[in-house]
Amino acid sequence: MTRGRPPATTAEQVSHVALDLFARRGFDETTMDDVAEALGVGRRTVFRYFASKNDLVWGDFDSVLRRLQDELDATDPKAPLATALRDAVVASNTYPAEILPELRLRLTLITTVPALQAHSMLRYADWREVVARFVARRLRRPPEHLVPQAIGHAALAASTSAFTHWVRHPEKDLVTLLQRTYDLLAVGLDEPRVRRLARGI
Repeated sequence: MTRGRPPATTAEQVSHVALDLFARRGFDETTMDDVAEALGVGRRTVFRYFASKNDLVWGDFDSVLRRLQDELDATDPKAPLATALRDAVVASNTYPAEILPELRLRLTLITTVPALQAHSMLRYADWREVVARFVARRLRRPPEHLVPQAIGHAALAASTSAFTHWVRHPEKDLVTLLQRTYDLLAVGLDEPRVRRLARGI
């Protein structure tokens, strides 16, 4: 077998092959060497794209964060906070139908494999900070202020509950689930009240 990186190898291809192996063999049972062998490349090449086996499951998560940031930046500043947040999160999680099976597999691994839980906390923290910075700008408070941080945690809970439900119920529509969970969150995100609370902390 020829070792080294073939010109066609990309981060997306590496992640796709890894996910296929995880689905067939199990996450814990699959090694980075197995992924390299399936790709026909050296183990070092796989590590050029992904620092760990955990990262293979998440794929290009930086692009997920950028997409969310772009959608938040594009929201109407006059729109209610809850509406702006809901619309940005839904838009950033709207995918073509052909992408959904792989997304479901990623989320199934993330939500069910114990070895991925600690790593997930790091990813979730990055996601929450994108939301917290957006809320902080809206409220004219620093991102580390309690209220933006609390809303970041609440938004993450709304998103992860929708994703987890979607994994368990494949017949459901992901976008609809996200809209419903954020509509539920909106009940407690009356912006004038949030601003008054922020001033009192």
